[in-house]
Amino acid sequence: MREVAVIRSLQGRLAWYPPGSSDGPRWLDDDAEQSALRAALAQRKLTILFAVPAADLRLLTLQIAPEERRHLAKSLPFTLEEELAEDIAGLHFAHVALGDLDYAVAVCSQQHMQQFAAELAPYPGVGKWLPEPLLLPWQKGEWCVVVEGDTAIVRSGPCAGFGAECNMLPLLLDALHAQSGAPDLIVIYGQDQQADTAWVPAHLHDRVQWRKGDLYTAMLLAKDLEPQLNLLQGEWAVRLPLRRWWQQWRSVAALFAAALLVHMFASWMDYRHLQAENLALRAAVEQTYRQAIPRGALVDAEKQLRRQLDTLSGTATSSGFVSMVARVGKVVTEGKGSIVSINYNDKAAEMRLNLLAASYDAVEQIRAGFAANGLQATLENSSAQGDQVRARLRIGERS
Repeated sequence: MREVAVIRSLQGRLAWYPPGSSDGPRWLDDDAEQSALRAALAQRKLTILFAVPAADLRLLTLQIAPEERRHLAKSLPFTLEEELAEDIAGLHFAHVALGDLDYAVAVCSQQHMQQFAAELAPYPGVGKWLPEPLLLPWQKGEWCVVVEGDTAIVRSGPCAGFGAECNMLPLLLDALHAQSGAPDLIVIYGQDQQADTAWVPAHLHDRVQWRKGDLYTAMLLAKDLEPQLNLLQGEWAVRLPLRRWWQQWRSVAALFAAALLVHMFASWMDYRHLQAENLALRAAVEQTYRQAIPRGALVDAEKQLRRQLDTLSGTATSSGFVSMVARVGKVVTEGKGSIVSINYNDKAAEMRLNLLAASYDAVEQIRAGFAANGLQATLENSSAQGDQVRARLRIGERS
């Protein structure tokens, strides 16, 4: 808590308590104090919060149904409308969860919110506006009261408290006693023990413990500030300083945008150039493919050429087309025949051969020549063609 600074509105004037302050508020009418506060805000090393005056707000607790949780921010004004005397259109509502379905609620007029915003305008960066009663230390079975001149601030629960003039304090404490019962302890912070304790009803005097100090003194004894019921919600939520950032960085942003455009244009030109080169290369590949294979469908020239090369060079399981053609051609030539057509099946590693020979004996001689060269030749059919014989053979490696 000693790393927290507090800004307050006291008697129509702004004051602040630097971290660990023990000599009371420092008035922001003073130029030196204004500079000190602005420096603390600029360093962003401290938590600096605004204590919303207790007299200008109302604290409530609310239990909701599970299905109301998602739309609570919008439904909250209408849920509490019957408990409030003012028109909800002129009120600001803030809430924070105390449990799964229990919520703490602060209600403040829009007029007061605008007034606080105007007062804090010279000190940008105050991102927490917390109710004064919730800055006081509290534990179950206790009330905490801070008496400051003719006004008092009271906290009586996790999200229960109020601010009032001291002459109304006895009546309000009696009403609180009737509503929630007598506390085990009433801790009072003030400057005059006799005067401060006199505001407590006589039947509660035996429960009073007086301590010298003010709101900030009491706040320093709090273990933590819970609940963090920040009034800067909804339309009053802290916005990012986009306009200020734009003023600071617009020249850098303009240079970056120009560099990005130049880079994108250069990349586009490179793309166009590479695209043209790619089209030219594809056309050259297709032209080369057609020189080697004039007919047939062309889908992927490179892949098709590789497949043809694999066929011509042979595989580990076959002798290859070239090897077989050489052996077949030699046998046919020696048998004085002539090859009409060849059909080679790469997968089966076999060839279908149509040839012409002088006679049926010549065909058998050629078939015997295939066997002598390690090939197995099966005669599928033969027929006379003029003074020659046409034969069809299936040729493969001998198994």
